[in-house]
Amino acid sequence: MSAPESGLPMVVPAQDLPARVRIHEVGARDGLQNEKGTVPTEVKAEFIRRLADAGLTTIEATSFVHPKWVPQLADAEQLFPLVSDLPVALPVLVPNERGLDRALALGARQVAVFASATESFAKANLNRTVDEALAMFEPVVTRAKAADVRVRGYLSMCFGDPWEGAVPIHQVVRVCKSLLDMGCDELSLGDTIGVATPGHVQDLLAELTEEGVPTRAIGVHFHDTYGQALANTLAALQHGVTTVDASAGGLGGCPYARSATGNLATEDLVWMLQGLGIDTGVDLARLTATSVWMAERLGRPSPSRTVRALSHKEQ
Repeated sequence: MSAPESGLPMVVPAQDLPARVRIHEVGARDGLQNEKGTVPTEVKAEFIRRLADAGLTTIEATSFVHPKWVPQLADAEQLFPLVSDLPVALPVLVPNERGLDRALALGARQVAVFASATESFAKANLNRTVDEALAMFEPVVTRAKAADVRVRGYLSMCFGDPWEGAVPIHQVVRVCKSLLDMGCDELSLGDTIGVATPGHVQDLLAELTEEGVPTRAIGVHFHDTYGQALANTLAALQHGVTTVDASAGGLGGCPYARSATGNLATEDLVWMLQGLGIDTGVDLARLTATSVWMAERLGRPSPSRTVRALSHKEQ
């Protein structure tokens, strides 16, 4: 593993950007849930430990969904105790009250629900309408908050839908406000099929601000289908967003969305943020080594350009 050449990336701050960004690492959940082969529980636990050692402070650990729907995460009960001693936030996805019960029983202190901005994806992913899904999440959020557990609301298809095409901004804003009104502490705006562009990102964030949604409660989750993830992230940073979802090594996508490709690679994000002088607390060399280690266990190269550049391997 080679370190970056001396002084690179050169730090050149830009105006009106946050001093620090919190990376919400999703590789262990959103990344590994799409693997065709079985990833051993011990490998997942080691992956999470290495991510924490690289300086990531929020690592989404797993999902308490029915094994029928996401078989790769069927070992949630076995995995979570193996990493629960780590001094980092370990949010988990809970699709319903049963999932919340399982997570709370293991001591989870942060959970997430997964909503949709479009009817087509709500039907495909949850077999419900948008409003029926929100009604299902309301008791989950209420009970989590009563237990002093932090709740994140994922919102998919914020920028485009493979069945419906363009998604009106007001439609996204409505669901965002519903999630906040029911008690979610944070929203993650998902570009599930990777079709967003920077102007679109800025317009959605501006509309959310106008409707009273605090920027501090917003995270962004971009896919790199059309190579726009970093540009879209920069647009969000310019608006004041300080939470960015990313996946170590660029693992993952969305199993229910046609044409969805990998998440924004955490290493690519860190490289950009370092060059802008924005603090993340992440050791890029350790993170890159972790992604190379995981790629070897998955039997294929990492798609992250930064991982490839820093590992100096033919991939």
